[in-house]
Amino acid sequence: MSAETVLLDIEDGIATVTLNRPEAMNALSKALRHRLYHVMKQVDGDETVRAVILTGAGERAFTAGLDLKELGSEPGALGAANAEGADENPVKAIELCRKPVIGAINGVAITGGFEVAIACDVLVASTQARFADTHARVGIVPGWGLSQKLSRMIGISRAKELSFTGNFLDAETARGWGLVNHVVAPAELMPLARSLAADMAGIDPAFLARYKRLIDDGYATSFADGMALENALSSAANAQVSPEEVEARRAQVQARGRGQ
Repeated sequence: MSAETVLLDIEDGIATVTLNRPEAMNALSKALRHRLYHVMKQVDGDETVRAVILTGAGERAFTAGLDLKELGSEPGALGAANAEGADENPVKAIELCRKPVIGAINGVAITGGFEVAIACDVLVASTQARFADTHARVGIVPGWGLSQKLSRMIGISRAKELSFTGNFLDAETARGWGLVNHVVAPAELMPLARSLAADMAGIDPAFLARYKRLIDDGYATSFADGMALENALSSAANAQVSPEEVEARRAQVQARGRGQ
């Protein structure tokens, strides 16, 4: 197996990024975090890449979060939990990518690994996937967004249950709670992720980048401010679209609908 802590494969406009420390449950070591930043920066700048899949090597773990062995042996290593730079903060490394990022959750996503998972735009999971927020049990306050994002995704009461108990959430329950979109057998996980990525890759990349930014920026503000943001962007962008372009794209959408 490659010594690279993060693997990158690009095929047919889809970049597959694999956290590659299976012997350590893909724990987020300093070296892995640095490598992930450079890989995400590379795929963001590669015009041939239109969608990204992020997954973990092996079947045990997507990622178990920060490398606790490393944290316990290096002075100041815990500062990674509050790192501002994308080269240290894997959530920011993912968020800097303007392309859609599909998280293919193949195993456990624990604590910081949970935060990395919910940094993705869409989550699909293997039946072996499980999620846990063990920050309270470890005695570390989350610094990569979980305390705010999770409640917005699954509801405040469910988020508090997970965070206050440290209990694991299985894949089927995660789907029922709206955390993941699909749950499939392990062998079907990557084919499903690639199928969704291929659908996203069929959209104009510049338009998709603007749409992703609009959703993310609106999600981070109030509903009223989000609506104002949409109105401003919609008015400016739609004024540039000709009736002929709309008709041509409408025909393409109808043809695609008949083929599905």
